[in-house]
Amino acid sequence: MGTLLKIHTKLELWSPIIHGFSEKWSNLRVSKGNQHFIRKSSKKWCKTGFVSASRSTLLELVPETKKENLEFELPLYETSKNMVVDLVVVGGGPAGLAVAQQVSEAGLSVCSIDPSPRLIWPNNYGVWVDEFEAMDLLDCLDTTWSGAVVYIDEGLKKNLDRPYGRVNRKLLKSKMMQKCITNGVKFHQAKVTKVIHEESQSVIICNDGVRIQASVVLDATGFARCLVEYDKPYNPGYQVAYGIVAEVEGHPFDVDKMLFMDWRDSHLDDNKELKEKNRKIPTFLYAMPFSSNRIFLEETSLVARPGVAMEDIQQRMEARLRHLGIKVKSIEEDERCVIPMGGPLPVIPQRVVGIGGTAGMVHPSTGYMVARTLAAAPIVASAIVQYLGSGSPSELSAGVWKDLWPIERRRQREFFCFGMDILLKLDLPGTRKFFDAFFDLEPRYWHGFLSSRLYLPELIFFGLSLFGHASNSSRLEIMTKGTLPLINMVNNLVKDKE
Repeated sequence: MGTLLKIHTKLELWSPIIHGFSEKWSNLRVSKGNQHFIRKSSKKWCKTGFVSASRSTLLELVPETKKENLEFELPLYETSKNMVVDLVVVGGGPAGLAVAQQVSEAGLSVCSIDPSPRLIWPNNYGVWVDEFEAMDLLDCLDTTWSGAVVYIDEGLKKNLDRPYGRVNRKLLKSKMMQKCITNGVKFHQAKVTKVIHEESQSVIICNDGVRIQASVVLDATGFARCLVEYDKPYNPGYQVAYGIVAEVEGHPFDVDKMLFMDWRDSHLDDNKELKEKNRKIPTFLYAMPFSSNRIFLEETSLVARPGVAMEDIQQRMEARLRHLGIKVKSIEEDERCVIPMGGPLPVIPQRVVGIGGTAGMVHPSTGYMVARTLAAAPIVASAIVQYLGSGSPSELSAGVWKDLWPIERRRQREFFCFGMDILLKLDLPGTRKFFDAFFDLEPRYWHGFLSSRLYLPELIFFGLSLFGHASNSSRLEIMTKGTLPLINMVNNLVKDKE
């Protein structure tokens, strides 16, 4: 439900898995503190930049995609000098820039390669405020809410006493880019097509013919898995969402609280076919109200395999907005999101090191990744600085991978995948019961689960507590549908050793 990194190739690796997706997409992206976006340009546009209408579908209000760039003079990598750099970072998303910034602060030479290095990330990142406070990034939040709200059903509402914030993506990127420039990071505007590993270094080959030599290569290209290698079948679940930043005549939400999840389905009472689809694979509304007439709205399928068709998501969203009496006057931007969740980790170790989606860091149960990935950047950067020059490139990369995925993080991820496997089997009633129990837990448990702060011993107590808070029917469903995933998790934990 929310993170990061833009990339350019290999969408074909997983897009056919999304049921009903026949469009041809461009620009793979991410959002909500953790998400990958696929955006298709709209054909609607007017001189003011917005289209308004009273009797149109949402899609008819979507403006043409406008790309906004930072006004930075970037220090470019001088191809004529054929200089060997200590680190090449492939991908200019938050995680890639964070590692580039921190490695360069240690005095090492860094080159960042991205096809659009000045492009402002176009996605709406949402994060828990305490996560950004821990990383001293509170100044990069442009809107905060005192807490969040969850609607389990028509009669049950839960108030979450945990502040939430929206990331100011322009400010965050500007801050990171400025530090990179100050530290001497060089930039090259291109796509990486291949990497060739030699005994003492690697050669990165770009689509413009430029070859850059580096001691270490970091793949920060997101879920496209551009350079990082996998050796196991890739069969993740998929989070699919459609979102808009819109001007509306009004909305029923408290502007001091963000809407974390709304599982109500009365908006589908007049559409039996869509209501039945929603009963089998439910979607919820996620909303960030900026004011009484400006709001971010996103209809989300938490996880499914195959993913829910985007057209279904949009239909459910339009029906929900009509039911809530939300009349959209204009749309500033829209987002189409597809996030692979779970699946195997990449080959560990391997010469290319990774971070973010390409390294399997998306939360398998929630889709969250942005805060987790930014928090991991110092770990990756410190490992690169520590191991560089102390052994062969293979030994260096092995050390970095070990620090990124220690045994306790791998065990944590295995438990999260177990959670995803249960969520995949739950229909709307089961999902409601699950989250009714989930948000009744002590805050340290649900906070820690959503923010990847619980490790296996704590996760076992989390699971027992969740089971204890569940209703009898929910316990029976968890036991029935969770037995096989539990056995698989235990087998994987036993096999995974230091």
